[in-house]
Amino acid sequence: MHVVVFPRDWMGALASHYDAIRGAYPTDEVVVVFDIDGTILDLRHLVVHVLLAYDRDRGTDLFHGLVADDIAVPETRIDLMLGDLDVARERRDDVADFYREHLWDEAGQLAAGAPYRGVLGVIRWFQLQPGVRIGLNTGRPGSMRRITLDSLNAVGHAARVRFEPDLLFMRDDTTASVPEAKVTALRAIRSRGLRVLAVVDNEPENLDAMIAAEDGDEVLFLHADTIFGSQRREGLRVVEGTAYELGGLISEEGMGEHVELVWHGVNDQANLAAFLRSGIRWAEMDVRCDPVGRLILRHDGFDERPWSPNERSTPARPTVGSIVRAGRSIKLDVKEDADALAAALALVADLGLDGDRVWFNARIDVVGAAGFARFRRRFPGATASCPIDFLIPLLAAAPEEADRVLDRLRSWGVTRLSVRWAPGLRAVIDRLEGRGWETNVYAVPDLQSFLEAALLLPTSVTADFNFPAWRRFGRGSGEHGVFHRYEDETVDA
Repeated sequence: MHVVVFPRDWMGALASHYDAIRGAYPTDEVVVVFDIDGTILDLRHLVVHVLLAYDRDRGTDLFHGLVADDIAVPETRIDLMLGDLDVARERRDDVADFYREHLWDEAGQLAAGAPYRGVLGVIRWFQLQPGVRIGLNTGRPGSMRRITLDSLNAVGHAARVRFEPDLLFMRDDTTASVPEAKVTALRAIRSRGLRVLAVVDNEPENLDAMIAAEDGDEVLFLHADTIFGSQRREGLRVVEGTAYELGGLISEEGMGEHVELVWHGVNDQANLAAFLRSGIRWAEMDVRCDPVGRLILRHDGFDERPWSPNERSTPARPTVGSIVRAGRSIKLDVKEDADALAAALALVADLGLDGDRVWFNARIDVVGAAGFARFRRRFPGATASCPIDFLIPLLAAAPEEADRVLDRLRSWGVTRLSVRWAPGLRAVIDRLEGRGWETNVYAVPDLQSFLEAALLLPTSVTADFNFPAWRRFGRGSGEHGVFHRYEDETVDA
């Protein structure tokens, strides 16, 4: 088979190649093969860990302030590294001996294993696709098998990634070279009836050897342009990249198959038009009453951002009506109790929406138990959510106290819990899902974070959809009177 790829970037090339192979072989089980060191793992962090361990062990201060960005050579070149770091010559042999002895210690692997940003998202995405598996092809010796699997699975845990032991290929201690071992591993994968889709490696000499052993161009070879020790050869048939940008790999449609996507802050006509041009089902609007008592779409309260004669308020009814007529669903973020809540519920009832197209969201200190009960009486089958960021520390430190609050929210009729995007969110989602809760992730700052959040498979992800890589130009909610750039102009409230 001859596959022609016209890559926008290396992740775009991988996405195109996957579509081509899957189209040609729809029932075959395929494998994406990753190297580990310098491809999945950023070993600069491990190098720093070992050098600081030297200082602790020897009572020295040679590496004070050392960070990963200070490391510019492969982990195998400790001689060059110590020269770059201006370590005194009389110290270098002792440091090098200590470094070589401890570089692959299990404790260090577990403590300092750090993936390149986005790579676990790429792996997670492929693990979610039917008939796709992830292989590992490393030059590490087979004696490190258990340590390698344990440390990689510890690293992958935060992204819901787990690596299969039977697809970890390591160098036999009797094998002459790492490139030869890499070629042998690809043959072993095929001997199991699996089709190799793509290979990702940071060392040009490894890629060169694997390409030379291939017949045809069915396998896409990707060079992770990180830190490497071998020389790049002119004309090497690879696609290079330095960052695992998930937006080049994953489409809006593909992500929408796994989680509910919610367009945040549809509070003005330009944002409404952008939302309606998308295929996203849910639109979130901030509802409150203006000083005259009319229900409008506005994020900020009038106490924090006063009304002005120049403000063009957006009435709620026409916008909500447009969304309903388009067959979409609405998420109402109710910013005030009493009149605003009553008006919002009346509006939705007037439009005749079924419960599966309505979502009610509010802070518990704004509407309280009575507000959720009022919504639940009107729409018993609809989603009701509230943010619970205040509760996250208790989930880890005092789970019994957290459970009491969660039980209270459930008794109010809350069915989904919203949590702000942050590193380490996987543990929070696990704890909530383990208690039977649906989860919503919000406040994701960019496309990469959005996709990392979505790949954790919460029930829903809410975002501004200001994602130019996807040709989405959401303006945001207008918080503090500021909107995102919309295409080629900035529009203020």
